Amino acid sequence: MTIYYANGSPTTSLQSDDLRDALAETFKQLGDRDRVLLLPPDATRLFSRAGELTVLCRDLLGDRVTDIMPALGTHSAMKPDQLEHMFPGVPQDLFRVHRWRDDVVTLGEVPASFVSEITDGVYREPWKAQVNRLLRDGGHDLIFSLGQVVPHEVIGMANYNKNVFVGTGGVEGINESHYLSAVYGIEQTLGRADTPLRQILNYAQDHFCQDMPLLYALTVVQQMPDGTLHTRGLYIGDDHDTFFQAAELAKQVNITYLDHPPKHVVAYLDPAEFKSTWLGNKAIYRTRMAIADGGRLTVLGPAVEEFGEDKAIDQLIRKYGYQTKSEIISLVEQNEDLRANPSAAAHLVHGSHENRFEVVYAAGKLSAAEIASVNYTPGDINQLMNQYDISQLNDGWHTDTDGSEFYFIRNPALGLWMAK
Repeated sequence: MTIYYANGSPTTSLQSDDLRDALAETFKQLGDRDRVLLLPPDATRLFSRAGELTVLCRDLLGDRVTDIMPALGTHSAMKPDQLEHMFPGVPQDLFRVHRWRDDVVTLGEVPASFVSEITDGVYREPWKAQVNRLLRDGGHDLIFSLGQVVPHEVIGMANYNKNVFVGTGGVEGINESHYLSAVYGIEQTLGRADTPLRQILNYAQDHFCQDMPLLYALTVVQQMPDGTLHTRGLYIGDDHDTFFQAAELAKQVNITYLDHPPKHVVAYLDPAEFKSTWLGNKAIYRTRMAIADGGRLTVLGPAVEEFGEDKAIDQLIRKYGYQTKSEIISLVEQNEDLRANPSAAAHLVHGSHENRFEVVYAAGKLSAAEIASVNYTPGDINQLMNQYDISQLNDGWHTDTDGSEFYFIRNPALGLWMAK
């Protein structure tokens, strides 16, 4: 097991030439590779620099890059304009679409005894390690997963082998991973590297991927209060320590501790990145440990047009809405449709305000009635975008029109906010 490149600190700022040099040195150490599969994230991780890393890999390896599969998980396939925007100049005939309901194989099962032990008995079922069949059957001599380590609601710290087992995973693996984490608890998961789900994925990698030529490139990206981004670290390797080094830096630069819990948080969802509550609810996940009891979260989502990216999940969100964790667990027990889609149930748990704070959701392309039907308060996107002019706001504390204070977050996907 090897770490090929490790460079990072809270003051590091890696540039394009640094990324290119790191990849070139890695490929030199690896030796000849003739059939390479790249696994970048999709457009929902636009600021991860994984798109640039993909372009650089193609530049350095040329035709030896035979396949590129964005790790969609349950997300919609990327459109041609999105591919060109995130991966400029890369031939689009290299891209493969991951279909999480169809093109998957099961590599093995993590035993129920292990799952029960690490979840303190909260979840007692085995977990299926599933991946897109191209990873197993594609004949590649390098499978290079590219992405960003950042606080995450389901696994604690995103990326590493989550990009493989969830990003290219199947229905059972994705569903069960999300639901067991939701039942275990979002507050016990967010921002932590060594979570139960991470241990499950590490077990799967150690036991079922020995013949799979996996390599990981992990970025750590910090957003500054004025919205500028700095790549604070890049770690390239094939072992768990590669991830844990990146996660330690992400803890330092991606978690913001507030001196007191804000009574009002305003979070903006970039139209290029967020078109559904399935994705946009990162505004809720990443701020819920900061917002004061009885407080309010205002979500500005000018391009939000749907709830779930998957039609079946969209229907379930519309049917059940964002209810409390205990209510959703009861509904799963009582309703076959929700029981058959545990990742949808997990999403409803994670997106709940738990009757502790109000969520005002200003969705540009969903009606007020639709927003109210899922247990959020509708917001007028035009009025609120005028009131909170994002071109004039830096991340941090501000004074509202009525004299009260609010805390503004330009991109909730890039961090985690917690009250001390």
